[in-house]
Amino acid sequence: MPGSTVVIVESPAKAKTINKYLGADYTVIASFGHVRDLSPRDGSVRPDEDFAMEWELGDRSRRHIDDIARAVKGADRVFLATDPDREGEAIAWHLTEVLRDKRLLDKVDVQRITFNEITKSAVQAAIKAPRHVSQELVDAYLARRALDYLVGFTLSPVLWRKLPGSRSAGRVQSVALRLICERESEIEIFRPQEYWTVDVGLTTPAGAGFTAQLTHLDGRKLDKFGLPDQAAADRAVATIVAHPYRVASVERRQARRNPYAPFTTSTLQQEASRKLGFGATRTMRVAQKLYEGVDIGGETVGLITYMRTDGVSLSQEAIQASRSLIGSLWGDSYVPTSPRIYKTAAKNAQEAHEAIRPTDLFRRPEQVAAYLEGEELKLYELIWKRTVASQMESAVLDQVAVDVASPNREAVLRATGSIVVFDGFMRVYQEDKDDAEDEQERRLPAMAEGDGLDRGAVTPAQHFTQPPPRYSEASLVKKLEELGIGRPSTYASILQVLQDRNYVRLDKRRFIPEDRGRLVTAFLKNFFNRYVEYTFTADLENQLDDISDGRLDWKAVLREFWRSFHTAVDGTKDLTITQVLTTLDEELGAHFFPAVGENGGDPRVCPKCHTGRLGLKLGKMGAFIGCNNYPECRYTRPLAVANDDAPDTLDGPKELGDDPETGLPVSVRRGPFGAYIQLGPPRGAEEEAPPAEKPAKGKKKAKDAAPKPKRVSLPKGMTVADLDLDKALKLLALPRTIGNHPETGQEISAGIGRFGPYIKHGPVYKSLPPDDDVLEIGINRAVSLLGEAAKKAAATPGRTLGDHPKTGKPVTVGAGRFGPYVKHGSTYASIPKAMDAETVTLEQGLELLEAKAAKDAAKKGAKAAPAEGESAEEAPKKTTRKPAAKKTAAPADGETAEAAPKKAAPKKKAAAETDGEPKPAKTTTRKRA
Repeated sequence: MPGSTVVIVESPAKAKTINKYLGADYTVIASFGHVRDLSPRDGSVRPDEDFAMEWELGDRSRRHIDDIARAVKGADRVFLATDPDREGEAIAWHLTEVLRDKRLLDKVDVQRITFNEITKSAVQAAIKAPRHVSQELVDAYLARRALDYLVGFTLSPVLWRKLPGSRSAGRVQSVALRLICERESEIEIFRPQEYWTVDVGLTTPAGAGFTAQLTHLDGRKLDKFGLPDQAAADRAVATIVAHPYRVASVERRQARRNPYAPFTTSTLQQEASRKLGFGATRTMRVAQKLYEGVDIGGETVGLITYMRTDGVSLSQEAIQASRSLIGSLWGDSYVPTSPRIYKTAAKNAQEAHEAIRPTDLFRRPEQVAAYLEGEELKLYELIWKRTVASQMESAVLDQVAVDVASPNREAVLRATGSIVVFDGFMRVYQEDKDDAEDEQERRLPAMAEGDGLDRGAVTPAQHFTQPPPRYSEASLVKKLEELGIGRPSTYASILQVLQDRNYVRLDKRRFIPEDRGRLVTAFLKNFFNRYVEYTFTADLENQLDDISDGRLDWKAVLREFWRSFHTAVDGTKDLTITQVLTTLDEELGAHFFPAVGENGGDPRVCPKCHTGRLGLKLGKMGAFIGCNNYPECRYTRPLAVANDDAPDTLDGPKELGDDPETGLPVSVRRGPFGAYIQLGPPRGAEEEAPPAEKPAKGKKKAKDAAPKPKRVSLPKGMTVADLDLDKALKLLALPRTIGNHPETGQEISAGIGRFGPYIKHGPVYKSLPPDDDVLEIGINRAVSLLGEAAKKAAATPGRTLGDHPKTGKPVTVGAGRFGPYVKHGSTYASIPKAMDAETVTLEQGLELLEAKAAKDAAKKGAKAAPAEGESAEEAPKKTTRKPAAKKTAAPADGETAEAAPKKAAPKKKAAAETDGEPKPAKTTTRKRA
């Protein structure tokens, strides 16, 4: 009977592909991810009732469950084909529970199937090998979800009460935040240490030159700080130039460099960050698209295997295919004698899936380039190269170390070099961009022991030790994985939450903690130290692994955790805000009040009254720095380090110089939207002109009103410390012409607008990615970005889903500034992220439009209909009564007049926070003591 077997997957794109593989006897339907979750309110996990948990369906999930229920009703068999990881197992369990509650599974055979790649053979093989839902994996999921919920809903309210202005805390995110904050503290207390090196130019009898470095002086081996200052370096130079030199020894050895293992989730995120500049979230989004399938020649094909895995092994089919491919492309010398077998260090067998690899290694990147967007092709090529290289022969290098000495070894110099004898896997893949080229460049000329050498230039060089680098996304993911904290599949969301909470910011791909994040970390370290310790969090992860292996009872783990955690929370009930402030003031005093100068005054002395002491204060909007002479002295400043690197601490305009063309002063200032640059007013003019007298009704303003000074916001990531007069003038001169488009001949320009830096080509605007500089971007990069935007925009706009059953008018799909949407007449409805705009159906579109219409009808004062090509969020507001006459609003500080935005109503917060965190409770306004 057609449709008698129902297959439930997670995404509609996957459902569409698998439906083609299985035929008419199967109905494939999507759950759209998780179908239910813990209620986003206190009490959804009840420790007093042996950790009973209250689940609820989301509004969107109800519609999908109804569709699934209709499909299951009357079916003989149900296959739960959700993703092959813990989350997928949890979704399968939730689906079973929901359908059982609806009494739809009494006479239906329900089984679980998994496949690591979306190919016809893999899906058909999974159908032949079904199993039951793993209760051990479900128990581990329940324990993890309960832990995250209990920490979030118990610890976050403590933060709100004791540290107003804080957002939330999470079991794993708080530990990641601590890593970032502690690294910043290491950088701040770092004191550079001077040291010197001496390089010597040498020439062999054959006339070949090379460079060696001083390693021994007067019979003593020099360590890194062997030459601590210029005086020591000068003495070393004097010794070197006083003697002739011969080759003392030549050491040769051959080294083999083995290829890297195929990608796991974390190594893919790290390498995509290093090589492609992708963040963890972006990497996973693109990988999901490659996994679910791409239309190639009219057929949807999954290009890579499942991308959430800790495993590094490859299937026998993949190994044989790679060996065959390597031999055909580069010859048998590149194929190792026996296949390379990689083993994962992960203890949990559930995680030991196959590594991330192409589903068909013979599908080379250049063959699929026409079907992929730019970022998809880059990631696919990275995965393809890493997989192929993992099965190639090792690279072989000849390494040489030459010691050069004076007659009595008063000075000994060393030169090292190597040459790639056989490139092996390096022909396809290098960890660093130019590994092979660098190896060739370090090649030394032929020498033999006893050869006399001519000495050339002796060059001393001064160096300073460098502080540890800030964490990038790649290095932070690597550190979390080394510590055993969290799971690779959760890293992307954890890093995003830290940024969404304004606890950290990304600057030049490096994490910098915000002061709000420092406060939260200091609070947790002082009052809940155990729960942000690295070893404690890692041990908890190990216990979760033991639960999934069936070695521990999940409720026993929860009972042990809750007993000590609840006691720690109870211990803060009598903690006063004053005590918290005193503790944090001592912990962070060195950060917020750094010493000024060698013999400078006390940095805590109030600059306004000169008698008060500055310290941390708390207000209804959070923490700030204020004077203890309040209310007599009302000096305050934002919570930030008092230096020029922090633009928010500017007490007044900071002049950078004069514009050579106009003679007007150029200054940097602080406005409500951050720092900005201003040209003018002339020196001596009032900082703020008095408001003009309101003209009488019907009269125009005077034409001789003073013009507003030109302003431009600082691009995101740029600080006051980065500014000089030249850079400020370049920003004020925006927009600038980059060049003409090679195809259209139209001008391409770059500027800064309401939504940040952009490039413009005719009527088309394209926002610049964070790594592109609006002042430096060239014509080639601009054309590339515009091409990617055009390709993406052409994917969905204008596609007609069908006619509306009531009006007969078309329902279409479009792409707006805030994402894809469906449109019918004047009604626009955004397409959720979980729904694929390219596969959305008419029925789904009608549901979205109906929900949007009902939501609009419930609001007071309906919004104006959006213009053609805009999403609902973009449509301007329409007023129903004539507004009172008033002056044109001046642009906000940091914006040009053209970019000044209209004030918009604040966005509603999400009902449930990530990592088991509740929404902050409303704080009441209280006078500051």
